[in-house]
Amino acid sequence: MSPIFKHGPSARHRLLLVLILSIFLIFFDHYISSFETTRGYLQSLVSPLQYLATAPKRMMTWTAENLTSRQDLIEQNQRYKVDELLLREQLMQLSMLEKENTRLRSLLASPVRKETRKMVAEVIAVDSDPYTHQVVINRGANDGVYEGQPVVDEKGIVGQIQNVGTISSRVILITDVTHAVPVRVSRNGIRMIANGTGHIDTLIHNFVPHSTDVRTGDVLVTSGLGGKYPEGYPVSTIIKINQDETRAFAQLYSKPVAEIDRLRYLLLLWTDEGNVSAKQSNVAEVEPKDKDTEALEQQSTDTKKANQ
Repeated sequence: MSPIFKHGPSARHRLLLVLILSIFLIFFDHYISSFETTRGYLQSLVSPLQYLATAPKRMMTWTAENLTSRQDLIEQNQRYKVDELLLREQLMQLSMLEKENTRLRSLLASPVRKETRKMVAEVIAVDSDPYTHQVVINRGANDGVYEGQPVVDEKGIVGQIQNVGTISSRVILITDVTHAVPVRVSRNGIRMIANGTGHIDTLIHNFVPHSTDVRTGDVLVTSGLGGKYPEGYPVSTIIKINQDETRAFAQLYSKPVAEIDRLRYLLLLWTDEGNVSAKQSNVAEVEPKDKDTEALEQQSTDTKKANQ
């Protein structure tokens, strides 16, 4: 007895169709960036679910913070007073150093660094994929966040904004295998690249000549090259130098100064690139009006010439 309904395409044909569609979507997303807007909308749609998923954790954290004893509060308050006194003393020194730096830069005809705009953000979700190091924060396009924006914590560089939603954004961390940071050795200014290894406590530096003056314990800071990260922020500390003479280059390993596995509050920085992109967007919004005005002025001039 023959079946009433015929069978559809075979599993092999369906798999082939899915592979072709996947390659097609990957090509358009990578080379044409056709899905940037769609990705932003999807990020906005997922944000409420992320808030709901992290609600129990935030509730437990709030409860633990509020159920502390009076003695703990007294000791904590005393530590805060001591820390405040030390920080005020350091602030006075930094103020003098800043004025001295401004005078020296003016003497050397070097541009003075401008004050950087900052914003505090909170981590609301962590990517569960072990092969990607990303977190989600509670700041988005409504707060002026833009793709490529640098993110730091109280110790150093954490990463940069990868995707922006309306009220949340995704941050790719410096330890992700697809991320790289231009850095320099704070001791002597030697430049290199810090690449993520997929491990939260290790960065790798490839293509470093064997004769490079780098020592274990050297602090690496952002070099400012590329325009993504402002200059001078701590990134990592050299922990291992592998100088195998059979290789063309030495391999250096460093440990991030930021506590990548304990992120909670982060700081968003606005660089010159972000300010320029904002200005360009404002110019783009005003540009049609300027063209209409120019066309009207040209038409008025032509009419006057005809009447004459």
